[in-house]
Amino acid sequence: MNNTTPAQAPKAASDNSSRHNRIVGNVSIFIAKTFSGLNENALKFLLPKWMNAYSGVVLRLGFGSLFFWILGWVKPDKTEKVTARDRVLLLITGAIVVFGYMYTLLMGLTYTTPVSSSIFIGLQASCVYLICLVLKTDKFSWGRVAGILLGIAGALIIIFTQKHSDVASNPMLGNMFCMASTVLFSIYLIVEKKFLKRLSNATVSKYTFSGGFIVAAAVVALSGSWFAPVVSLNVFSAPFLALAFILIFPTSVSYLLTDVALKNLPATVVALYSNWILIVTAIVSYATGQDHFSWWQMLSILLIIGSVYLVETSEVKNRA
Repeated sequence: MNNTTPAQAPKAASDNSSRHNRIVGNVSIFIAKTFSGLNENALKFLLPKWMNAYSGVVLRLGFGSLFFWILGWVKPDKTEKVTARDRVLLLITGAIVVFGYMYTLLMGLTYTTPVSSSIFIGLQASCVYLICLVLKTDKFSWGRVAGILLGIAGALIIIFTQKHSDVASNPMLGNMFCMASTVLFSIYLIVEKKFLKRLSNATVSKYTFSGGFIVAAAVVALSGSWFAPVVSLNVFSAPFLALAFILIFPTSVSYLLTDVALKNLPATVVALYSNWILIVTAIVSYATGQDHFSWWQMLSILLIIGSVYLVETSEVKNRA
């Protein structure tokens, strides 16, 4: 027997809708970050034997541009107003920040391991906060500063304890590239958030990806640095399937799923899922031999997870 009174019915319906939105949001971001974690392993599998960093950037940005242009055409947002200034700024952002982020990420994975790379990805929340603090768009918080210090400690452990090995040809150089990619992606998140207040995800991504693709293609054409034997392999070969996974899921689908999560969950909850990237990458790397377990590395992982938790929970308290 249903004991819900007429007055309680709207509240019950609202609670059910809210619960449904939370479930959709959590499932979406969980899948998106799983793709992001596997992206590290797939890229490491291809680099540098089956493609180099320059070619990888061209392929990712080219496919992503096509994907988001088609998405914008199939599902246009007729309410948004994109000005010529918006287009120019987004193209410049793509040409500098998005190209730079993807290039340094792939260069980093060429020389270091997926676990080390994902440890630096875990520093994104701290990096975003530091940039906002410098720009005076966020407030000082001891909790977040403590989180940042934990993250820096985790990064320093990896930088100074990781040695040359069969899975890391030049870990110091690779880790420096990974740190640069984290800074650049953090800048992109700040710029993207500003544009997403007025424009759709498809619009922002199609222009930024296009700007990055133009620069990447020009660099490859002028330097003659194209190297991607993976594209000439059988479509059912392991390298080609790895490339297809990278282009379809981490490069395209995960962006859409993250957008769904942001519409149904607080941004702080979404940010906490960056820990899952690190966990997924570590499990796959150790299982496939892309990295060798070390206690120093495990300590670094724990410090990064603690760093993300402190930064995001402190932000929740500040907002409250």
